[in-house]
Amino acid sequence: MRKSELASHFNPALFIPELKATDKEAVLKELLDLFVKEKHIRNSAIVLEMLHQREKLGSTGIGKGVAIPHGRTVAASDVLIAFGKSTAGVPFDAMDGKPVHLFFMVIAPPNDEGNVYLQILGSLMPILSDAENLQRMKAVREYNEFIEVIRGE
Repeated sequence: MRKSELASHFNPALFIPELKATDKEAVLKELLDLFVKEKHIRNSAIVLEMLHQREKLGSTGIGKGVAIPHGRTVAASDVLIAFGKSTAGVPFDAMDGKPVHLFFMVIAPPNDEGNVYLQILGSLMPILSDAENLQRMKAVREYNEFIEVIRGE
């Protein structure tokens, strides 16, 4: 998936420049609330339960200050991504034991055309493996700054 195609899956309405949440559960709920507010998801309880089940398999805190809570659910009709940033950092049971600052919540239906869900997860990894990109994302205050990093601009 090209960076421009990945960028098309983000939406300014699903962007939080500074999360209010201070713990893992609150982060999941705050990001999930964006999907509900934008009417992408009606039943947040189903999605929250799916996210809890996914976290039981192993934390989606991948290290370097990044977490990608994700999963498939019948509550989603399309692949959706929300982004939230925490300047202070949130304990999230990350693999490296460090607080998480950058959160990408990826929700997808049980089946999606072309397996876009997995392509998105795969396309995020090289971007999030780059230290410069991480620094730039930690500094974003507006959606346009964020999307420039995703596009590689």
